[in-house]
Amino acid sequence: MSESLESAINAAGGPIEFLRNRSARAHTLPVPAEHTNWQEEQRAWRDTVALMDQSHHMTDLFLRGPDALRLLTDLGVNSFKNFGTDRAKQLIVTSPEGHYIGDVILFHLPDGTFNLVGREIVMDWVQFHLETGDYDATAERDDNTAVREKGKNPTLYRYELQGPNANALVAKAIGGEVPEVRFFHVATFQIAGHEVHALRHGMAGQPGYELFGPWADGADVLAALLAAGEGLDLKRVGAKAYATANVASGWIPPTLPGIFSGESTRAFREWLPVDNIGALGGSLNYDRIEDYYLTPFDLGYDYVVSFDHDFIGKKALEKVAAAPHRKKVSLVWNPEDLGRAFASLFEPSGQRAKLINLPKPRYAIYQKDAVLIGDRLVGVSMDLGYISNEQVFLSLASVDSDLAEGTEVTVLWGEDPLSSKPGVEPHTQIAIRATVAPAPYHQYAREAYRDK
Repeated sequence: MSESLESAINAAGGPIEFLRNRSARAHTLPVPAEHTNWQEEQRAWRDTVALMDQSHHMTDLFLRGPDALRLLTDLGVNSFKNFGTDRAKQLIVTSPEGHYIGDVILFHLPDGTFNLVGREIVMDWVQFHLETGDYDATAERDDNTAVREKGKNPTLYRYELQGPNANALVAKAIGGEVPEVRFFHVATFQIAGHEVHALRHGMAGQPGYELFGPWADGADVLAALLAAGEGLDLKRVGAKAYATANVASGWIPPTLPGIFSGESTRAFREWLPVDNIGALGGSLNYDRIEDYYLTPFDLGYDYVVSFDHDFIGKKALEKVAAAPHRKKVSLVWNPEDLGRAFASLFEPSGQRAKLINLPKPRYAIYQKDAVLIGDRLVGVSMDLGYISNEQVFLSLASVDSDLAEGTEVTVLWGEDPLSSKPGVEPHTQIAIRATVAPAPYHQYAREAYRDK
């Protein structure tokens, strides 16, 4: 039996010591790194159409039973009014103190099943409350390919199509006109003789669909999509490009969950196996783990939080909503300072900056880099990447609400002191200038599909 998170924290001498030196690397996608090259694959979702295989890197949790919706309502900050079948939403859960734990996509399938799709921590939180609460419901879990039982296939395939030619490709694949589907609603198509569910989505900053169905149908559906993509400049997207899709469209991958301290989450830590817990990395150094925690408001989820029902964390978030909090922004990193960081790799002095791998240099699942104005800490940078389409290096950050667009800040890049994580080589921490910009940075994502 795996060690519990609580035991591991105690053995390490505290949550920060435990998290800083974890051997867990940043999340990797178990698909080919590139099908062509990551620049062309990024270009495809802007100019033509891109196909991304999401079948392997996310966990699925299927909830069934008369109390399944009550369980989700008790945990989610979202409103569940009018959440009928063939709908989806971004489910967000928090601790009793209102600290963000995680977010996943929640589908309400035609047969009444609720399908949660995303990172493990939300599935764990839901399963814990199902097992320890009074709910007439059952859960079936399908872990991602990295941890799934060897030789066992996923329950579902998932293929995402993004880009201006996505509608034309789907029309060819279904052999007819694509029905009008509202954002985050689910339609049903026939492709290659199989029933396919299609979520109207826009992850990469362009219109598109997330197609899913039984794993046994996946090869036929993929072949049909590839055939339909001929003449439309379809590109398959590998792990490198896919990992950057969120940066321009403004979605921050799950950040440090607020579960590592306090009595209110102790039972959960004692229940939770330590295996899937990530590492804490970056230049932000706090003495208290609580200072790393964020709320949904800090992450730009003001529009998601609804106080029309009771849920875990409601009282705390009501206070947060009435008080000043940080806001989500993009930071555009300064090209000259980035050039200096790259040049340091070739200088004989040995004062090398932390390597900035392109297109995605994130080296810890919980990336936390300090954002400064002078000596004043004004925020935290959490995810980053190079977007070839706009030729910019961006990070997604949560900063003080009074920082206007165009404000120049400094991001501290690299660790001091160095942790023992395997992704941390000897280096010198450096300051890189950046400019505050909107999130999503991509204009289409900001002004078109996100507003709808």
